[in-house]
Amino acid sequence: MSISVSASSQEVATPFKFSHRQSLTLVFLCTLFGVAAQFLIKTSTSHAMFDPASGRLSVEALLTNYPLWAGLTCYGASTVLLILALRDGELSLLYPVISLTYVWVVALSVLAFHEALNVWKVVGVGLICGGVALLGMEQNKR
Repeated sequence: MSISVSASSQEVATPFKFSHRQSLTLVFLCTLFGVAAQFLIKTSTSHAMFDPASGRLSVEALLTNYPLWAGLTCYGASTVLLILALRDGELSLLYPVISLTYVWVVALSVLAFHEALNVWKVVGVGLICGGVALLGMEQNKR
């Protein structure tokens, strides 16, 4: 026995589309999850992962290295956000925004890990911010 449904009784669902601003927000959130991931993975390196007696990787220590797993989870979340943003956004405009991750990493490295900030890092961060700003200005003229 087969059941047929007429086309008039079926509802056609229209897929949700992100606006340009929503896609940009998703990519921005992607950068924040990316920097959180890098921070957590850097922090995870202070946890012992090797058995001192044998010098081999300890599976138990690896499995209980919670900052490592939290960092990997943040990378996963970042990837999902990027996929969602790129579905409806322009790759050439959204993808460069991901470079802001480098800006956040430099700032967090100086603040949290007391890494040195030199003129080259400042120039590099300035160039990244300037490039992203130029792309944003180009988008606003459309």
